[in-house]
Amino acid sequence: MLTNHELLITLGCILLFGLLTSAMGRHTPLPRVTLLLLFGLALGNNGLNLIPAGFTQWFDIIASMTLVMVGFLLGGKLCCGFLKESIGQSLWISLSAALVTTLTVTLLLLWMGSPKELALILGCIAAATAPAAILDIVDELGTSSRFSQLLLSIVALDDVWALIVFAVGIAIVSSWNGITETSVLLMALKDIGGAALLGVALGIPAAALTGRLNPGKPILSEALGLVFICGGLAIWLDVSFLIASMVLGAIISNFASHHEYPFHEIEGIESQFMVVFFILAGASLELDSLTGLGLLGITYILARTLGKVLGARLGSEMSHAPAATRRWMGLALLPQAGVAIGMALVASHYFPEHKQVLLSIVISSTIFFEIIGPVFTRKAIEMGQQV
Repeated sequence: MLTNHELLITLGCILLFGLLTSAMGRHTPLPRVTLLLLFGLALGNNGLNLIPAGFTQWFDIIASMTLVMVGFLLGGKLCCGFLKESIGQSLWISLSAALVTTLTVTLLLLWMGSPKELALILGCIAAATAPAAILDIVDELGTSSRFSQLLLSIVALDDVWALIVFAVGIAIVSSWNGITETSVLLMALKDIGGAALLGVALGIPAAALTGRLNPGKPILSEALGLVFICGGLAIWLDVSFLIASMVLGAIISNFASHHEYPFHEIEGIESQFMVVFFILAGASLELDSLTGLGLLGITYILARTLGKVLGARLGSEMSHAPAATRRWMGLALLPQAGVAIGMALVASHYFPEHKQVLLSIVISSTIFFEIIGPVFTRKAIEMGQQV
């Protein structure tokens, strides 16, 4: 049982480590996300074992709180003014990156001799990205370039496509195995549609009522209250809290015309949650999983990288995006984290015969993309805004 003084000392040290990491990130080629994960790895069970075991039990709730704020902020990027200029690019690039990645991973794993069920499931999982890591890198760089704003809008849509692709993939594999696929598709409809309805139901009154006590500016308690209620209701209703919070942010951004900037208060505290989230994520990494990567796992990593690059390039060509977007957007979409592991756990429930290989590949590759992916994202943003 973690005592109060241990909890406070650990939290204080983590926040100070985060401050040190942010300073180091400005003088190294590694982004803050990667450094925080490595710090967590060094401080956790795989390193010095300085983080009390009881503290890591808070990881799930901290992750949920962080991700609903990330979803809210990403939804805020989907404002009408920006979407009028780039909706075609956001839709085409995000959809193409998801579909081409799924196809590339599936085909290459089949070519390697993987069972068709496993190949398709892994292909669908490969479509997902890590919105928290990408948002943190954009914030770290302090950029508001067209490339970075387009990247955030693509990421906001990317996991929506990934959930849809995953649901369809599970339904297809279920039909191959003689399992009714109707329940799977209904589950996906509930997860995505229910989350969107929840975001709208909370967003419409919130857009009208917030920012009234302090005219033009919602106070922190308003912003956090809305976001946490949205996340809590989504978890209780068993729908996607990430999509629900994105829709909430998009509704408020577009309909709260009396707000000067409705997301300013969340941005003031979200970075502290990010620090704790990524350090605990690093402390939770199990490096032993990398030993199970194998040839199929390496193929998955290479195929996913190729799929994201080719998919983003194809979507950029189809939407007549600038040259910088065509060249660098795919690399910016490489980070992958908890959403992929969640998908793998769901797939393991439906197809237990593939559980061991599925979880081994997804967990080990997630460690790789969680640490290495942000390096490519930061480089892509820096190059994309220079061209």
